[in-house]
Amino acid sequence: MPEGHSVHRIARQFERNFVGREVAASSPQGRFAEGAALLSGRELREARAVGKQMFVAFDGDLWLRVHLGLYGAWDFAGDILVDPTIASANGRMGQTNQRGTMLDEEPILDAAGENSLSSIGAPRRARGRVRMSEQTTGLQEETEWPPPVVGQVRLRLLTERTCADLRGPTACVLQSPDEVVATIAKLGPDPLVDDPTLGEERFVAAVRRKATPIGVLLMDQAVVSGIGNVYRAELLFRARLNPHVPGRDVPEEVLRQLWADWSRLLRIGVDTGQMMTMDDLDADAYRRAMASRDDRHWVYHRAGLPCRVCGTTIVVEEAAGRKLYWCPRCQA
Repeated sequence: MPEGHSVHRIARQFERNFVGREVAASSPQGRFAEGAALLSGRELREARAVGKQMFVAFDGDLWLRVHLGLYGAWDFAGDILVDPTIASANGRMGQTNQRGTMLDEEPILDAAGENSLSSIGAPRRARGRVRMSEQTTGLQEETEWPPPVVGQVRLRLLTERTCADLRGPTACVLQSPDEVVATIAKLGPDPLVDDPTLGEERFVAAVRRKATPIGVLLMDQAVVSGIGNVYRAELLFRARLNPHVPGRDVPEEVLRQLWADWSRLLRIGVDTGQMMTMDDLDADAYRRAMASRDDRHWVYHRAGLPCRVCGTTIVVEEAAGRKLYWCPRCQA
């Protein structure tokens, strides 16, 4: 499932490529035909992310809410104006793929052929089909416009230059402004949305009220927004915190450190497109980490391997319906 950094990056791409433009909407799959008909011909006014959900405003006080879930993906085609505040084209868009533009720097490719080197600067345009999702695909040259529909597309948003196809989301619904407010009110704080101090206080208070294990609470989007399986495991290890400790028993100072660390890692994820959770790497180690997901995490996906710190075998168990990786010694 795409974690919070991916959705923020996708929202920023919508801001640059769709905001202020009239959009033709359709549902090639047919499952969102009525909603698409209501959106078509409207100007897209705003795109914002809160945790793992994206909210897109159209004129007429009509909002589109999208939650990608486990299988959802956005495919983009056409002229893509890349947000200069995040890794630009040819760099990963969260757990996503944005290819098609040459960078000034030598690319660092991972096993999926993705360049994960951040390039912050002037906007660049990329021609071709690109994908923003949990999965990745290569650049495909477009030979016709609009591009042909491929697979089960729930919603297509089309301007004169850019196309965005939504596939397999958990949620794709229209909401009124009041419904958007009510939806966001149910979500926990997001470091990129909430006031930093107020967000921290909300997080600390929510955790300290509960006897639920901290390893479960971090995945609860009503407690804190955006954390998924990878960030959950890595945050707990970085805090040397046992995932089974009840939330109410976690020292307040540790919770505040967790919030600060999540705020930092989320921003790194948005800026680079990578869930980089290891610090103080030398140049060679950093390049290895950018080239391979296996080299950028402390414990995630390392079941049966030695802990990078103490050598104890990393264990895996199920928590909150997902695999939880942790070190029984460092996090005892």
